[in-house]
Amino acid sequence: MRVHWTARAKRRLRLIHDYIAQDAPRVADQVTQRLLIRSRQLGDLPYLGREVPEYQREDLREVLERPYRIIYRILPNRIDVITVMHYRQLLPSDLET
Repeated sequence: MRVHWTARAKRRLRLIHDYIAQDAPRVADQVTQRLLIRSRQLGDLPYLGREVPEYQREDLREVLERPYRIIYRILPNRIDVITVMHYRQLLPSDLET
């Protein structure tokens, strides 16, 4: 199954990268790569992640790549990565893309 990053998820990934890069550019690249690699696993194992407790919807799931949460939606023919965020951040009330 194909893994698609939404515009929101791409924007969040850039923000994470830019924030880390202020102090550690190489680490920022490594963190970004780890998040991308982790998300690619979802193409083969879409139910790898748990349901997102805050939403309790079977189609919304998350995988952890500490200290980040990759939140995604399972669709019939693809996986949409909806957002990526630090685990201490609060999720928005609406994750619609």
